[in-house]
Amino acid sequence: MWESIKWLIPSVTAPTVADCLAAAAIIIVGLIVIRFIIRPLLFKIADLFNKKNHPVFGDITKSVYPSIRNAIIFSLIVMAASLLVEVWLFENAKLSIYIDSVYVFFAFKALYDVLGFYLKNPHRFETGKDQDILTPFFLRMSKVAVMVIAMFTIASLWNFNLNGFLTAIGLTGVALAFGIRDTLAHIFGGMSVALDKPFQIGDWIMSGDEKIDGTIQDINLRSTVIQTSDKGTVYVPNSYLVNRPIYNLSNRTERKVEHFLHISNENSEESIVKFLESVREQISLHPKISKKIIHVAMDELMPTSCRILVRYFVETNDTGSMLQVRQEILFVAKHYCEVYDIKLIDPNEGQYAWNNG
Repeated sequence: MWESIKWLIPSVTAPTVADCLAAAAIIIVGLIVIRFIIRPLLFKIADLFNKKNHPVFGDITKSVYPSIRNAIIFSLIVMAASLLVEVWLFENAKLSIYIDSVYVFFAFKALYDVLGFYLKNPHRFETGKDQDILTPFFLRMSKVAVMVIAMFTIASLWNFNLNGFLTAIGLTGVALAFGIRDTLAHIFGGMSVALDKPFQIGDWIMSGDEKIDGTIQDINLRSTVIQTSDKGTVYVPNSYLVNRPIYNLSNRTERKVEHFLHISNENSEESIVKFLESVREQISLHPKISKKIIHVAMDELMPTSCRILVRYFVETNDTGSMLQVRQEILFVAKHYCEVYDIKLIDPNEGQYAWNNG
């Protein structure tokens, strides 16, 4: 067997029993040191970082440990083999390229493992309640970049000609981008949503064309999941959202309410004016209605009736609270219709109607 590797190590000699025992001792002692010294030390350092409010460094320390362990084990094997053949293999010209390639692999593997840890635990990057959808995307892209750089680095150690390979990658990339251009549009839409942050999970939004109306359930790179008012679930491509005005209704502090009352022209001007003043006064006294904008006025005149506009803002974003205030104001209007003998009519149904904003 030893004759078969003389082409690689010309000065190789058959090991003695003592050499074999020494090589085994190196590996066994090395494994013990790894298990009982290096591993506890690295994990203690990681815990120290966590206690000092530097969890990122703690996560990195724990993530790179497998690669460090494997690199040390590989070094122990090379050292043991050097003892067996009585040649320091780290300095062997023919083997150095193999050894360097393995160390480069473990170095990039450590970085790859760190990115993999954060890809599985993206919340470790988040400092607020907003979900950062770009974090998983960039982590995946970084993992691909690490693999590509590692491949090119190792290939350069072996003096491979990569020009043809790079050309093939370029042509493949162009063809792939053309084939998935719609998907890329959705992805870039997701990046726009993540950067602009017009909404977050739990927000109530409505598109400008009113086709989308509901609560955000989830945001990912390609689409946004929305729960509609009828408890249905809609998956909306992000490219659709970024190309339309989006109203974030959760950011409102006030809700606009409008009532339209149609009254008969048989009512006297005096009674109409008193009715308007009384309703306006009661609205201004309501504790949940903003005093900044209150409109109670006749805004349309028709041959047989006139339309009364009642507009105000309720200081809430809760639909239930807004409807309660709206009902109270309608009862106020009904009360003063009876007080001033105001006749409510509708051109079609003979009843008053209202519109809520």
